[in-house]
Amino acid sequence: MPPFTLKRHERIRKRSQYVTIYQQGVTRESRHFKITVLPNTVQWSRIGITVSRKIGSAVQRNLVKRRLREYFRLHKAVLPRSHDIVFTAKPGAAALTAAAVTRELNAVLLPAGPSAEDPRGGRHHGLPS
Repeated sequence: MPPFTLKRHERIRKRSQYVTIYQQGVTRESRHFKITVLPNTVQWSRIGITVSRKIGSAVQRNLVKRRLREYFRLHKAVLPRSHDIVFTAKPGAAALTAAAVTRELNAVLLPAGPSAEDPRGGRHHGLPS
């Protein structure tokens, strides 16, 4: 069973890393999120989250960040390995439930169709390298 914790080394922490990902990464969009993905040189995926004040109050922004971290934590076994993934929230994201966030991000990040397995199961590569 894969580990379901979110370690410090799995987070994108520096502005220069965000800039590189935005400039060189592949961007996909859903109604409430923009997802930018770039292959990295480490053996694990890393997450970055951007939630601007346009989303709402600090309470709402923190809720969106918690839900995105939880999504990444539970789905990192099926997300592309060795990629940096930056989630940028769009207006309306704070009104989503955790289940709605999962559905919306799965539609963008995971392959469509019956071959998509449970997040605790096998590995998928929904985005091109």
